[in-house]
Amino acid sequence: MRSLLRRFALAALIVPAAAGVMMTASPAEAAPVQTKAAEQTLQADIVRLTNVERAGHGCAALTVNDQLTTAARDHSAWMGQTGQFSHVGRDGSDFGSRARAAGYASPSGENIAWGYPTAEALVDAWMHSAGHRANILNCSSTTVGVGAVYSENGTPYFTQDFGN
Repeated sequence: MRSLLRRFALAALIVPAAAGVMMTASPAEAAPVQTKAAEQTLQADIVRLTNVERAGHGCAALTVNDQLTTAARDHSAWMGQTGQFSHVGRDGSDFGSRARAAGYASPSGENIAWGYPTAEALVDAWMHSAGHRANILNCSSTTVGVGAVYSENGTPYFTQDFGN
């Protein structure tokens, strides 16, 4: 009888756990959808805040360009996958060659960053860095593409590509 009770108790613990595994997605399976939405929101916020800064300094708003966005997202993804933080990318590419490979003919600049928790913190940091600020406030630039991509460990990598 005692053996039968132990088996029943063990079955009572195993069956719900097995049923739960079959009925719910693991965090790894659910994460890509949530991460993609978070990345898109972050990208839109970076563009919006960049345009706020430009407006405050007499520059026209930038228009989001799909080719620049592709180049920026690809570079951010590469940095996140490799852990490398550089304007030099896969196969020695630079922002100009990446933008042209994505179909954009006239790139004008690039900002990169990693680890910032919000778009506000990121744009504020860029505005306090002379080179990044110059790219944001280059009134000759008319288009932008932003890539915000989370690495496997959750660290965000950012690329902001500008074009004329």
